[in-house]
Amino acid sequence: MGAMGYGYYRATIFMAMFMGYTLYYFNRKTFSFVMPSVMQEIMLDKDDLGLITSSQSLAYAISKFISGVLSDQISARWLFSIGLFSVGTINVVFSWSSTVTVFAWLWFLNGLGQGLGWPPCGKVLRKWFEPSQFGTWWAVLSCSMNLAGGLGPIIATVMAQSYSWRATLSVSGFTCLAVACLCLLLIKNEPRDVGLPNIEPGTKKGKAGTSGDESTLKEFLLSPYLWVLSVGYLVVFGVKTASTDWGQLFLIQEKGQSALMGSSYMSALEIGGLVGSVSAGYLSDRAVAQQGLRSHGNPRHSLLLSMMAGMFVSMYLFRVTVTPESPKDAPVRVVALHPLSILTGLTEQEVWILTLGAVFGFSSYGPIALFGVIANESAPSNYCGTSHAIVALMANVGGFLSGLPFSTIAKQYSWDTAFWVAEMTCALTTVCFFLLRNIRTKMGHVPKKDD
Repeated sequence: MGAMGYGYYRATIFMAMFMGYTLYYFNRKTFSFVMPSVMQEIMLDKDDLGLITSSQSLAYAISKFISGVLSDQISARWLFSIGLFSVGTINVVFSWSSTVTVFAWLWFLNGLGQGLGWPPCGKVLRKWFEPSQFGTWWAVLSCSMNLAGGLGPIIATVMAQSYSWRATLSVSGFTCLAVACLCLLLIKNEPRDVGLPNIEPGTKKGKAGTSGDESTLKEFLLSPYLWVLSVGYLVVFGVKTASTDWGQLFLIQEKGQSALMGSSYMSALEIGGLVGSVSAGYLSDRAVAQQGLRSHGNPRHSLLLSMMAGMFVSMYLFRVTVTPESPKDAPVRVVALHPLSILTGLTEQEVWILTLGAVFGFSSYGPIALFGVIANESAPSNYCGTSHAIVALMANVGGFLSGLPFSTIAKQYSWDTAFWVAEMTCALTTVCFFLLRNIRTKMGHVPKKDD
């Protein structure tokens, strides 16, 4: 009965969180998805677009940090459901608006609501799943973002063209309201809430450090590894956000591609990201199982570095090899150059663009999953939530920088120059992380048995 009980509740709770977070992410990106349609109706320049996206990123950074630190003191199901309900309401109101100022304020409020989504998910996963499964389930749940990001641009573009961008935001907002109520009913904070014994965290991972690894706040905050992770996450998340927010405009405005090609690139990126997230969680869990967690270095570092290098290479090829000369109605002889082109009806370059999108997605979403997992497992047991809150805050600083400052570089110079800056930043960070790969990874006080 006990085993059946755990299986039933784990499946129900996980599906509710997956569905809820898919909608969180879709409604975080709705403006980016319908940006071309909004620009046809309302005059917006690059700085206006950057202001709107950055206002959301700033609020999200603040909200997620506060939510992460306080998540142990607030009911996870209520925190998650209230956030989703507020995000849905704001999207509906956004669909009634028409000025840049109102857009920016509403998207700031959207960001505040968005911050309530992920910390409760992390808390519930730790309560319901064995520590040895944590990385994998964390990665699988994060795939909800890829699902929303993969289907989102296509759904939003088709709806905006068939009806309007206002209808798109309104429908997605009302869907959020309904699912928020469902999540409140289905999500349970911990096994004890439904009469099952709680899972003791950390008892099956001796080297992860459990009972004896509590540290003072000062010891924890002075750990160099916390800040190495934070800077790495800032760059990876900033570069990924720049590509998802501006990639389709770069393709359309500077590379001469169609709007459909732009949204297809976004979808390929998110589908690649889905595979990358799961692969990162599963493969790095296997590495940890084989090598164990040590006080210096981390078995997940090799995979993390490989994926960061993949981000740089795919960005470089995307910027350099995609050319505006490719005609949209390519002759049959060009189509025949690539076997996949014959099956899909796409030109060789369009297949190449989608391939690069998928590779970049795979290489960027993997590290995003890994940074969160490493921050949790490397922190003292009494600062796990705070550790993730800090690195996530830095990640969202990166998200903020990918908005207005990034669009300003594009406005003053070109999209090509802006993406080159992101590319070089990614390369430099990867090299630095490689040099520091054997740094002391155990944050705070280190018990003698780990040395």
